[in-house]
Formats: sequence, C-alpha cells, structure tokens
Amino acid sequence: MPNRITESEMILNDRGAIYHLDLRPEELAPLIITVGDPGRVKEVSKYFDQIEHRSEHREFITHTGHIGSKRISVISTGIGPDNIDIVMNELDALVNIDFASRMVKAQLTTLDIVRMGTCGGLQPDIPTDGLIVSSFGLGLDNLLHYYRFEQTRREQELLNAFILHTGIDKRAVAPYLAPAHADLLQAFTEAGYFHGITVTCPGFYAPQGRMLRIPVFFPELPDQLYSFRYHDLRITNFEMETSAIYGLGRLMNHRCLSVNTVVANRATHQFSKDSKKAIEKMIERSIGILVG
Repeated sequence: MPNRITESEMILNDRGAIYHLDLRPEELAPLIITVGDPGRVKEVSKYFDQIEHRSEHREFITHTGHIGSKRISVISTGIGPDNIDIVMNELDALVNIDFASRMVKAQLTTLDIVRMGTCGGLQPDIPTDGLIVSSFGLGLDNLLHYYRFEQTRREQELLNAFILHTGIDKRAVAPYLAPAHADLLQAFTEAGYFHGITVTCPGFYAPQGRMLRIPVFFPELPDQLYSFRYHDLRITNFEMETSAIYGLGRLMNHRCLSVNTVVANRATHQFSKDSKKAIEKMIERSIGILVG
C-alpha cells in the first residue's frame, strides 16, 4: 500500500497551501514561467489579459492569469539550485499529490516550466543582450547527486569529454547533465535565439571564476568552458538554475526549458548597456512563442 506523506515531509500552511510557494493546487496553471528576480514577476504578468491570483511568501511571488485562452503562472524562484529544489518539488506536489489524503495521485500531471533569466555569455560571437536557449544544463552544483538520477549513454559521453577537458573531477566537483525538453526546444528554433550548453554554477563569484579580494580555485574556468567542444555542441553561457530545473524536470516528467538574456559577456568583458530593455525583449518574444 502506498505511504501517506507526513506533515513534516510536505508542509502545508494554515490555508492549506504548500509552505514556501504559498499556493493551493487550484492557484497554479499548467504553463509556468519562472524568473529569479521577484521584481520581474510583474514584468511578465503585465502581458496577461487578466490576473486571477497573486501570492507572496519570502522571495516566492506568484501571479496566475490568462493570455487569451492560455492559463499561465509566473513564479519568482530567487537565485541558485537550492531554491530550485524547493520550487520544483512544490510545483510537482501541487499537481501530483492529493493534499487531503497526502497520497501520490494515480494519474500524474506534466507541467510546462520555462525559465526566463539572465546569464553570463561565454562566446564572443554571442553579444550582450543576445538570447540563448539551453539545449542542455550542465551542473557544477551538487543538487542532483541527492536524487537517484542516471545519465544516458550519450550524456555520459559528453560529460566524460567535459571532465577530460577541464580536469574538474580532480577538485571534488562531479558534473551532471540534463537536456531541455525536445518539443519546447524545437519551438524556439526561430532566428534570434542561440542554442548551446548552459553551465549551472552554485555561486556567482568563485564558482564562475570571478576573483575580487580572495584567491579562487578555478580562475581558468571561463576559458575552459569557452574552449570546450563536443561534436557540434559548445558551452554558450553560465548561470545558477538551469541544470537543476532540467534534472528535476526529467525525474518528475515535466517539460522544461531555459531561456537566457546575456547581460555580461565574459569573453569580451562587456556588460549590457540596457539590460532592462534586453530582458523585456526576451519576455515579450518568448511569451509570444509559448502562447502562439
């Protein structure tokens, strides 16, 4: 007999909503846009024809509404793989666990989850303000190592090439790899979107090779990422969420995609002159594809 999920493992608040997101199942749409910055939620929901629900708890802000007949939620995750662990598990619980019985549902639901975020570019031909869609998320964080996650043969071959190129495994980092959902990726093949591998790091400074006042362990990391090639694939950018979304999405059978605006190019040492405008372009164009 299936096990009931206890109160300590799935926490509900006094209105029967999942703890961190403060959402009840009926307040979530099947198409979800995630943004890191809580202030960016309203920059997405301003395109909604109507907003039917708003909630806010800590850094997690949600607006759920409609564009035409398409029901959409936009949720802020905050920064980093640890926050993605919370968001992805609670999104899955909202659709796949019965809150009354605390049992996993017999009929499971698949969500479409699209990250719209910012990143650092790693290729000189991808300019600041350019848009990148992540074909794969390559994780240098450790989140997926806490789950029973298995690589396909092709993924392991790519990882082996990456480890050989960087020697990163000799420094107690075990990378993992997860793909975008093929159908969502295909929808973003129109001109104007670059495709490539996105590396996810567990921090912004030393984990991305930035050194301010104290020495770092991987100062060569950006150059190694820039020069890596595997058949027709290259690493285009890095950020702090994509691999966690892709990995958990695959384990939970959700369809995931990450769309990124390049606000800094680490190869050319340039920063966007108007990142707000570039992010606005990403949101407007990407919503058009998702609802069209």
